[in-house]
Amino acid sequence: MDRRKRHRNSDVARAVRKTRDRLSQQPGGLVFDRELLKLHANSIVANSATLPLLVVVFTGCGMMIGADSGILTWALVAVLGYISLAILARRADEATAAAMTPAAIRRNFLVGHFVTGLAWAYLAAISCAACDPNLLAIVKGVFLLVAMAVTAIVASSLRGALAVTFVVPVAAYAAFGVKLTEPLGAIMAVLLVAALPFFSYVAKIMNRSALMLMSFRSEMDALIAELETAKAMSDEARRRAEDANLAKSRFLATMSHELRTPLNAILGFSEVMAGEVLGPINSPTYREYSRDIHDSGQHLLDLINEILDLSRIEAGRYQLNEEPQQLLSIVEDCCHMMELKARNKDLRIIEQFEPALPRLLGDERAIRQITLNLLSNAIKFSPTGSDIRVRVGWTAGGGQYISVKDNGPGIPAEEIPVVLSAFGQGSIAIKSAEQGTGLGLPIVQGLLALHGGEFDLRSKLREGTEAIAIFPAARVIDGLPTTLQPRSASGSR
Repeated sequence: MDRRKRHRNSDVARAVRKTRDRLSQQPGGLVFDRELLKLHANSIVANSATLPLLVVVFTGCGMMIGADSGILTWALVAVLGYISLAILARRADEATAAAMTPAAIRRNFLVGHFVTGLAWAYLAAISCAACDPNLLAIVKGVFLLVAMAVTAIVASSLRGALAVTFVVPVAAYAAFGVKLTEPLGAIMAVLLVAALPFFSYVAKIMNRSALMLMSFRSEMDALIAELETAKAMSDEARRRAEDANLAKSRFLATMSHELRTPLNAILGFSEVMAGEVLGPINSPTYREYSRDIHDSGQHLLDLINEILDLSRIEAGRYQLNEEPQQLLSIVEDCCHMMELKARNKDLRIIEQFEPALPRLLGDERAIRQITLNLLSNAIKFSPTGSDIRVRVGWTAGGGQYISVKDNGPGIPAEEIPVVLSAFGQGSIAIKSAEQGTGLGLPIVQGLLALHGGEFDLRSKLREGTEAIAIFPAARVIDGLPTTLQPRSASGSR
């Protein structure tokens, strides 16, 4: 979150709080009631022709068994009732959620279902002088059962709709539609009475399932909203980080130019003074000061170069000049360059190179920098009179490696991530008189990553440290020699 823009922070916090409130909603709330009513209205509209079609079918059957014109009157009343219910449902379906009053809409729906139920009650009580009474009773009972089943499915989203619709028709059928004194009439009446609670239970189960699905959907929507909010916050943070990184790169580029210009003059003039090129300096102290100025300026220039290199690597702007390179030759040159510095500490560099290594596709400057950084660290922390072993050879996967191993104090296991981070230094390095900037190993990691390689740092306290730079097999361009077997990067070094 951006602490400099409080209005943006409040908007983000409000969005997060809103989505969490939606996520914590429980069934039975206002939102769920509106959704259930919407679902019921949609079901009525989608099945608006089902029950009127059933009315038409029953009317046709009644006419076939000899019913009079009274059944046509019933059919007209029933169809009009279902049309009115469909109109009511369409209005509720098209209404916005904010404009819906759940209590009023629920009441209107129950009234509409009750009206359709009166039409079915009229059917249950209708009589026919020309019809067979038993056949008419069976037909009416069957159609009431079918209408009850269809209503249980269509109106399951509205609790009580089935009971409101068919309590009166079932009572009318038992009172006027059949003779309870006869076995057939009693069976049909009992069947309808038992069917009403059964279908009510089925409707209740379907209502519960719909409620559960709505709850899951609400939670999913809330989670998606929260993820979108988190993504927006992440995008904003990434944009600010990119802006800050760009500003850092511009600052470093500007400062490098501004610092290097006077540094070149300092280094040049101090070297001239220390070498007494323009005449002797009578004071030995001044000559020593000139050398100190030159050494300090060179150290500062090296620091600037390291910072710029790391900055370009992190920004992805370090361009590799890839050409076929002889890894053995580069490492050997670097060892010779560091020979004098090693002899000043009474150290011996032992070279253990595998012969006839094929060429490697890489950047010579980057490979030299990797090797020099590893050698510089080894010389810095090796005790006087010890050996530094430099190995170059094959990895198990067909790549090539550079290994630099010293007998220094080592690094505690918990400090290895620290020394691999930018400007990170272990406790031993901090106590050392030859402190560095903490940029050497991060630069090595970055340069190896640009080559698709890996860096492995192994160390044990009071036993020494081994730094391994591994180049992948894809960088080897001349293939494996037939006389040598590939060896592991971790073994036989």
